[in-house]
Amino acid sequence: MIGRSTYFGSRAKRAINDIIGGSAASVLGTTFGLSYALLIFAGPLSPYLSYGIAATFVSSAVIATVIALGSSLPFGVAGPDSATAAVTGILAASLVERILAADPSAQLLSPVLITLALSTVVTGIVLCGLGLTRMGRAIRYVPYPVIGGFLGATGLLIVLGAVRVITDHPVQLNTLLRFTNIITISELSAACAMAFVLYVTSHRSRGPFGLPAVLIGGVIAAHLAFWIIGISSEQARAIGWTFQPPPPAAFMLPWHADELSHYPWSAVPDLLGNLVAVIFVTAASTLFNTTGIEVAVHREANLERELNVTGFANILAGALAGYAGCVSVSRTILNFSSGGRGRLSGLTAAAVSLLMLAVAPALLGYMPKFVLGGLLLYLGAGQLHKWIIESRKRLSNIEYLSLLAIIAIVVTWGFVPGVLIGVIIGCATFAFSAARIESIKFSFDGSEYRSSLDRSRDDQDVLLAHGGKIQGLNLQSYLFFGSANRLYQHVKALLLQQPECRYLLFDFKLVTGIDSSAAYSFAQIKRSAHDLGVHLVLVHLSASAEKVLRSSDFITDGITTIDELDHALEWCENEIIMQHQGLAQEAANLRDWFTRMLDSEDDADELIRRCQRIEVAAAEIIVRAGDAADSMHFILDGRVGIMVPADDGRATRVRSLGRYTTIGEMGLVSHAPRSATIQAEVASVLYVLNTRQFEAIKTDDPALGQKLLTYFVSVIAERLSFANQTIAVLRR
Repeated sequence: MIGRSTYFGSRAKRAINDIIGGSAASVLGTTFGLSYALLIFAGPLSPYLSYGIAATFVSSAVIATVIALGSSLPFGVAGPDSATAAVTGILAASLVERILAADPSAQLLSPVLITLALSTVVTGIVLCGLGLTRMGRAIRYVPYPVIGGFLGATGLLIVLGAVRVITDHPVQLNTLLRFTNIITISELSAACAMAFVLYVTSHRSRGPFGLPAVLIGGVIAAHLAFWIIGISSEQARAIGWTFQPPPPAAFMLPWHADELSHYPWSAVPDLLGNLVAVIFVTAASTLFNTTGIEVAVHREANLERELNVTGFANILAGALAGYAGCVSVSRTILNFSSGGRGRLSGLTAAAVSLLMLAVAPALLGYMPKFVLGGLLLYLGAGQLHKWIIESRKRLSNIEYLSLLAIIAIVVTWGFVPGVLIGVIIGCATFAFSAARIESIKFSFDGSEYRSSLDRSRDDQDVLLAHGGKIQGLNLQSYLFFGSANRLYQHVKALLLQQPECRYLLFDFKLVTGIDSSAAYSFAQIKRSAHDLGVHLVLVHLSASAEKVLRSSDFITDGITTIDELDHALEWCENEIIMQHQGLAQEAANLRDWFTRMLDSEDDADELIRRCQRIEVAAAEIIVRAGDAADSMHFILDGRVGIMVPADDGRATRVRSLGRYTTIGEMGLVSHAPRSATIQAEVASVLYVLNTRQFEAIKTDDPALGQKLLTYFVSVIAERLSFANQTIAVLRR
């Protein structure tokens, strides 16, 4: 009964944490959603903002629900993303421009909703195709400058869209004079200040609620300022400081025969480039965001599953006239930091999104423009900083110029030329890389390929037996993201096939260069090696390759770099020999102890054979009070404490035991439950004799069993005498 109540209590606690985490993420999701609706339904589409709000939160609810139920990251929170919203806005603006050019009085809402819905459905189908065919990783073969150019352009487009949201004016040559108005300048200044505060908060605040608190605080501060200077809410809206409240969110499915028959199908060929941009950016955001979450929470996701689930979510969102989205890094990390670990977090975010269908229009009427505009400026400037400023130190001059060129082409002429230039650059890079041979010339292990150092016969025997702990890869050619990813897959398979590996050598002697994007694959190798306790050794690393790897923080204290392969092998061999000598000395110490205890080397060897060696870290619990007494422990090295639980819930140490002592022998004989908790005080090495082996000793070797019982009695008598002396002292 107690166990059941504990189980349900634990589940209730996890559910509460998930709801809290999902609610915290919903603060960001709601604010982001409003800004995305304003970004997409701007200019000629602003009269239909209520439909845009409905599309935004329907998309958020559907995508968050599907990904919460199906993602390999159960705590993931999803919805429309800044990059996907930017390209979706460009797609909608391109359609509106063509419709108005043909007929200024034409109806805009239905064609826009149909376009957004169809693009989302097509995006979902493509994502599912990439996931089912396992081709999703192919996006990692796209050159870094191409991806950077696309995403950098989306950042600039978000910034330009933010200016339009704040001022109601697009940034064009014929509208520049409108930005000289004092109110417009004040609005832009306030938005820039808001973006700066968001930036400072995100970079200096360690708490998960920093950004939501700033956004809420910005709204409160604005209305407080209005109240101080005597401006009412209606006056603030009239002079443009807050948004005009749209009518209640209007949900509409555009799949009517009449609407489809009046759709401007002739404009579709002109929109294909923007459609490709939506698909590309959504796929890239799905993979990059998933990877970012992996790094932040130290968990590995199934990319194929993420693509399939995100694809299905977008198909369903498109069927309901929504637009594209994917898992969100900021909202997922905020949820994780708030304690959310289960799928209820994403479902909570979805429920809040549905609630916003009723609340958001009224909420928007009290939302200062500079808050949402500042958020968009912060998101867009963050993208620009990442892809234009930070990427500079990781790219060569040609790569960086290519990135800037793609950004300029996309912003100036649209995604169609950007897509074409990106494809050309990608194909050229792929052709250049594919023309080269495999990145691994040959592999070896330490049992067959050794250093030139002459060693003693004993050391040679050690290396012959344990040389497999050294695995080496001789690398060659140019390492770019695709080939480095294949190298990562090879290393993962190698470490699975060779679980005894403890030293992994990479010989870069024949490597002609390393692309900046390859550093990510090496970071994955480093993480996999660290999880398995494998030490990485880099040999013949050129100055340029070392610069690339150091700029990505791959080379740290846990990585060893050595100039020559022979010296690297010698270093690894010395480590193995030293470790083996330590184990040999440990075995000798144990044998000597048991021999003195039992007065027989044969009995000592038999007891050693029956025991199991374990290592425990400092503060690790070895056994707990109340557990079944099914074993005893011989402490070969270290120190353990006997902890007795007190009434206040804490534990008191009643005795500490050092090396060459035993513990648990009484329980081994009496089979009574443990009366105390045994905890390692320092890192310790113990040998465990369990009940089954002890009974086997008494049956197979009665003389040894009698010696052990005699030893147990002597130990218990000694401890009883010590306890009596202690009691006598305390009675004085």
